[in-house]
Amino acid sequence: MDAGSIRFLYDYDAWATRRILDAAQGLEGEAWAGAPEVGERNLADILTHQLGASQRWRHSWQDLQTERPRPERGPRLSPASLLAAWEAEWPRLHAWIATLGADDLARRFDGVPLWQMLLHVANHGTQHRSEAAALLTDLGRSPGDLDLIDYAEALAQPGS
Repeated sequence: MDAGSIRFLYDYDAWATRRILDAAQGLEGEAWAGAPEVGERNLADILTHQLGASQRWRHSWQDLQTERPRPERGPRLSPASLLAAWEAEWPRLHAWIATLGADDLARRFDGVPLWQMLLHVANHGTQHRSEAAALLTDLGRSPGDLDLIDYAEALAQPGS
């Protein structure tokens, strides 16, 4: 796996997550934080967990000597505050990813190469976006197609 592919994957991840969060804007009450659930998480909890997991992995990889973020343990975030938290996280994540080279991607954490961990986190986001998309669609707020090819085709359009 090369660094350019990782950057593309994380750009897609942000694009797809933003589509989910855009579809969730304005939700409140039961629609946002109540039943129905996927597993043990409602829509708010699914999306907050996705943010927290991404933040904790980045902190671990960067060996940041700060407390690992746990937005799941704080007050429930609104759709707008969750989007704002992602808007703060994406530049940090993408700036760090931009520094990665082949040697960095081959570095091992607990015996696993960084590139595989990066793929895991992106795949983890896909799982939770699909859960959230199903719940949003049931609420009449489908985020539309989230496939990677849709992102790639949008990039290929003139003016993108």
